[in-house]
Amino acid sequence: QVQLVESGGGLVQAGGSLRLSCAASGSIFSINAMAWYHQAPGKQRELVAAISSGSSTNYADSVKGRFTISRDNAKNTVYLQMNSLKPEDTAVYYCNARVVTRSALASYEYDYWGQGTQVTVSS
Repeated sequence: QVQLVESGGGLVQAGGSLRLSCAASGSIFSINAMAWYHQAPGKQRELVAAISSGSSTNYADSVKGRFTISRDNAKNTVYLQMNSLKPEDTAVYYCNARVVTRSALASYEYDYWGQGTQVTVSS
């Protein structure tokens, strides 16, 4: 089993910054892509940013230039630095990781999600 534990959410004024962290633990051989999604009330979950195992990144247009995703492979951790926050960034933020586990016979890749952390930006 693999667990993803997020931290760093909270309440911040517009223009402020927050840094989210997500640490993976458990039966991990390696981790391929890691990503952050967000889900606002009444809306679908959307991709915010993703980072490959080789640290290639991609971002939603709405956060380009304001958010930065990074990872520490030694710690199995992904980060999301959020600057110049706007009220429309308010949502629950979820961490996602594609984790490879290995048995004696084969390797398997599974998708795991964190429990979510609330980010609220006041105007």
